[in-house]
Amino acid sequence: MAGLLVVAQLAALALAPAFSATTGPVFEDTTDPLNSLLYIVLILAFTGLILLVVRLRRGNAVKYVILGAMFFTMLLVFYLPFYLLFNAYLYPTTNAAWADPLATLEAAVISAVLTYALAKYPEWYLVDAVGISVAAGVTAILGISFAILPALLLLIGLAVYDAISVYKTKHMVTLADAVATQRLPILIVIPKTRRYSFLRQKSLKQQIASGEEREAMFMGLGDVIIPGILVVSSFISLGNRGATVLGVGGNLVVALVTIVGTLVGFAMLMRYVMRGNPQAGLPLLNSGAILGYLASYYAVYRDLTFGVVLG
Repeated sequence: MAGLLVVAQLAALALAPAFSATTGPVFEDTTDPLNSLLYIVLILAFTGLILLVVRLRRGNAVKYVILGAMFFTMLLVFYLPFYLLFNAYLYPTTNAAWADPLATLEAAVISAVLTYALAKYPEWYLVDAVGISVAAGVTAILGISFAILPALLLLIGLAVYDAISVYKTKHMVTLADAVATQRLPILIVIPKTRRYSFLRQKSLKQQIASGEEREAMFMGLGDVIIPGILVVSSFISLGNRGATVLGVGGNLVVALVTIVGTLVGFAMLMRYVMRGNPQAGLPLLNSGAILGYLASYYAVYRDLTFGVVLG
């Protein structure tokens, strides 16, 4: 699971410059702290919608909403590599104008095929492969959309929300149960045995209540994406700083150490997870990422503003 987290965040780092140069950030002003509040409100609204559908016992509706969202997300994520491929192949001929429609068509076909496969045969390895691919793309897009201060505020706000939703209201456990029962591709599944099949996954709530040992470990894609936003944000936002460490750009050093900080938080999280109870991932993952960022930023730039004020 830690390996998949690192792969997704490194892939996001590799994709970020290309997304920044082509699609651009989601927000016009990436430095506006209100962007963080807006994003959190959107997450709350979408979560509330899913929970409402679950309470109304419309399981299939949840499935179709998630699969539809995944289709459009994959369409956006897969478009970029195909666009770059076709553009490189066709440039500088007059056929270069075909790069955009060809990339859109290719991304749409692959996204449709994968969405159909996830609907019909959502085995854990397919769910993981799609989930990591989508997480890498979404992390890159959001990372270039939040400057340092909004990214820090977002990580802190979502860490608090995650803790409340798991330990206080417990609605995140209900959401995770619905996602696992419907075999929805918005989590990472790591089997404990070779015989495990996600297609036979039982209700998580029932397993927790009965004390039954679970055959797999689960982590939501948000636990990969959210701390990764700070990783990509630091890499992009600090790109114009001239500092280097052993010939390596200071922004890349800070981004990589932020990943290391996330892994430290992950190791601490696993100590609690192994006890068998549901745990909020973002408080420890985000804390590790933030501490890794702050420590590495100061070590590289010797600046107590920590990149909050960029100039």
